[in-house]
Order: sequence, then structure tokens, then C-alpha cells
Amino acid sequence: MSYLDELFGLNGKVAIVTGGGRGIGQVVAEGLAKSGAKVVVLGRSGADETIDSITKAGGKAYFIACDVTKEEQVDAALAEIMKRSGSIDIVFNNAGICMHQGTFEATIEEFREVIDCNLTGEFIVCRAVGKIMIENHIKGSIINMASMSGSIVNIPQWQCSYNASKAAVIHMTRSLAAEWALDGIRVNSLSPGYIATPMSVDTPQELKDAWIPLMPMHRMGTPEELIPAVLYLASDASGYTTGSDIIVDGAYTCI
Repeated sequence: MSYLDELFGLNGKVAIVTGGGRGIGQVVAEGLAKSGAKVVVLGRSGADETIDSITKAGGKAYFIACDVTKEEQVDAALAEIMKRSGSIDIVFNNAGICMHQGTFEATIEEFREVIDCNLTGEFIVCRAVGKIMIENHIKGSIINMASMSGSIVNIPQWQCSYNASKAAVIHMTRSLAAEWALDGIRVNSLSPGYIATPMSVDTPQELKDAWIPLMPMHRMGTPEELIPAVLYLASDASGYTTGSDIIVDGAYTCI
């Protein structure tokens, strides 16, 4: 085993990826599997493409249907994982939604829907996983999906609910990291910038035309460019890193 494998390898680890059926979640799930982790994808809908991709490459993965905003479904899914795989070592808490709406266009119900999925859903998963890790003496890593939108306000698209949810995720992450530090559970967040995913294909072209000139690198990132940061946070290489927000945005938040 090489030095890098010792630092960043995930052999024998069980990793959960929420919302791993497409986009960033799918690519990260594949990256975790390539590093040796057994991957469990949780989501409202199936993740056949993700599971097939991992297993065809020689990795191990399976899917459990679960709505992360429903506490009873999360508890049932985690119980099944412990029964089938015996551990939960890593969580990439990725499930989320975004609504591009002006404040006066969005309804209160839509605002609550975004907060419920992006913030409350991540909290439900964190709390349930944290309880299992503490009870089973697992020194685990939880990686919450935040966004550069938790640190800046995107223009010219308006998405107050999304920005608020991601800012809250970052501070929730810090709070849990401090609370669980002596239990050996590391909690960090990942804040991507504009990433080219299937979801971004549906973004109006006028918004993309506004973003690109503001990017110091003059391009969107790829989901694959997030994998190194995730592997760092998931692996023993980040043993003294907790409560951090890792921004991967091509320097967008620097301007």
C-alpha cells in the first residue's frame, strides 16, 4: 500500500451518499467507491445508473429508498445499513433543491420546502448518523453539502431560500463539529461554486452569460473536481479537520 493509499484510501469503510442518483452525488459516490468504500445511496427515487456504474467497475454499492426529510424513513434506512454492512463511517449529506425565484414570487410554502430539504433534511441525517456512531464507537466523518451561496449572494439570479439554507448548513456543521469533537466524529461542509451538472443544463442561458465573466477562471467546475476535497474530508488525512467549510469555486468568492 502506498503512502497516498494510507492517507486517502477508504478500504473497509461504509459511505452513505444522499441524493446520489445524479449530478454531484453520483460522481462523488463513484469516487468514494473507487477509493475502496462500500457505497450506500439514499434517495427518493432510484439510483440504478450510479449503482451499475460502481458495480461494473468492481466496486460495492446498493440503494435504499429514503426521503431525508422524514425522520422515520432515515432511521429505518440507517438500521438496514447497519444490519447489512455493520458500520457507517462516512456520510456525504448531499440531497438538496434550489428554486430560482425573487422574494415576492416565492410562496411561503416554497421557502419552507427548500429549508426543509436543504437544512432540516441534512440535520435529520446528521443526528441519526451521529447517534449510531457514538453508540457504536465509530470515529466517523460527516460531510454536509453547503454552497458558496452560503457565503455570498449570487447575482443576478435570486434564490433567497437557497442562500439562507446553505448559510445555515455551514453554521450547523460548525455547531455539530464542536459538540461531537470528543466523540471522534468529524463534521465538515463542502461549498462548491458553479458546477456543470445535468441540473445546470436547465439554467437559463442569460444567467450563465452573467456568471462566466465573474469567474476568475472563466468556466464552471466539473463534479469530478470536487472529489479530491471529499476524499480528504472522508479519509484519515483530515484527522484534525473538523468544523471547516471547504470552498471549491474557482476563486469566485474572492471577488
